[in-house]
Amino acid sequence: MIQLTDVCKRYDNTTVVDHLNLQINEGELVGIIGHNGAGKSTTMKMIAGLIEPTSGEIQVMGQDMQKHGIRVKHKIGYLPEESPLYEAMTAQQYLLFFSELYKMPRQKAMDRINGLLESLGLPEKNKLTGEFSKGMKRKTAIARTLLHDPDFLILDEPTSGLDPLTSFFIINYLKTLKREGKTILLSAHNLFHVESICDRVAIIKNGKLLVFDTMETIRSRLGKREYQVIFHSDEKLEYDRIGGNYVFRTHDVDGIARMLETVADNGWTLIDLSMLESALEEIYVKLMTEE
Repeated sequence: MIQLTDVCKRYDNTTVVDHLNLQINEGELVGIIGHNGAGKSTTMKMIAGLIEPTSGEIQVMGQDMQKHGIRVKHKIGYLPEESPLYEAMTAQQYLLFFSELYKMPRQKAMDRINGLLESLGLPEKNKLTGEFSKGMKRKTAIARTLLHDPDFLILDEPTSGLDPLTSFFIINYLKTLKREGKTILLSAHNLFHVESICDRVAIIKNGKLLVFDTMETIRSRLGKREYQVIFHSDEKLEYDRIGGNYVFRTHDVDGIARMLETVADNGWTLIDLSMLESALEEIYVKLMTEE
């Protein structure tokens, strides 16, 4: 559905995106992460057709964005990181204004607007957007992004600066959109959100793609696997404690097997045996700090 081939973006002597290759399949939810200035927003703007690459090719839905971008832009919904509203309008008025730009029939637009406001938890039809909380403003911007029912969503930091409850709502809303068949590309600094909802994750550093794969594969390639035994004993032992129990951790499979034998031989009570894998945040920090 989306194909970036050897895409570069330069401003004067500065390379912002450096020979980037990405393929996003229909119906996928893909996360793109990286440090500030890594090239995430620039990449998303190029895919949306807002800026042109210096070199390389971007295809969206089989169309070259540099040659035929107008044909597919109406199928794209783009949410920038900063998205000011017209604060003298209500959310309904604001969305109705954009529906006219999309040349939507009025009744169809009103039905769509009312449905979006309800699903996004924005029922206050008479309140001006200038009186909205930051979370309500972000929801209104998301509604604008979805107004024309696009197939492909490009969301730049959709939960940036929001409280945990609003962030949780939006992340779950994105899951609903994916179930409806939307293809979604999002950037986020909250790596827990990225890890929890994305089919694949792209990690970018200084404009270069370091990793692009599923979390399972990223963990197996770059993460650490640790085994943990939690057990109980009334004896005083030289192990770390969790509450009233002891805990033993190791990266060695043989070591965990020996520990289980020790627990059994001494008559201690096994509480839990589990495998711990590296979180995306741990892997990301490792990649960002490597020379």
